[in-house]
Amino acid sequence: MRNLYLFVVKNKDHFVFIFAIILSSFLLLKSDDPRMKVIRGKSADVVTFISLPIMWIKSLLFVNDENQYLREKTLQLSLQIESMLNLEEENRRLQDLLDFKRQTNLKLVPTRIVNKGIQTNLVSLTVDVGKNEGVSSNQPVLTPKGVIGKTVHVGNSASIVQSITDHNFRLSVRILPSGATGILRWRGDNLCEIREVQKNVDIEIGNQVVTSGFSDIYPPGLPVGDVAGV
Repeated sequence: MRNLYLFVVKNKDHFVFIFAIILSSFLLLKSDDPRMKVIRGKSADVVTFISLPIMWIKSLLFVNDENQYLREKTLQLSLQIESMLNLEEENRRLQDLLDFKRQTNLKLVPTRIVNKGIQTNLVSLTVDVGKNEGVSSNQPVLTPKGVIGKTVHVGNSASIVQSITDHNFRLSVRILPSGATGILRWRGDNLCEIREVQKNVDIEIGNQVVTSGFSDIYPPGLPVGDVAGV
């Protein structure tokens, strides 16, 4: 359809020229004839007959171009909204880190997770800090929500972290306010379990879980999570 329209447009001068010759011949031969009015009416019908398909094709092409333009604008707006949401989420994380840094006396080294790895015997994370930033092995790694692991291999500018989701990960914790202690380990289904907890201790859902301080790696009081079931 587009090719037909382009063909008509490209050769429109020829069509107009032929039509003008035919019309002029009628006008010259019958200029004083009363039937001129009829001829003029017929010529108007012919012009309309030729013009309507061209206008219809042009209208279809315009609608198609308009739809393409609207699709492109919709995609651009979607990308802009996604970018704004990502910036908002990034700002929220940075604010959480800033608030957490103000609330603790620990020396913190901010970092980003650049890779996640699952090896045969280790569930790990790779972060973008290392010896150059003062990081060493067996240091706790945490977010404002709690401990997520510890460093196990440290390079000059990157480190590998044993994740709390690794089945070999163990963490000595304390449950507040009862003070009960136990060993935390990953259970699966986005949950950890605490074993070796003293019996006859009042523990309720929602109680805070923090590091006990019994480990040389984790200082006491670091947030770990909340009790989800007893």
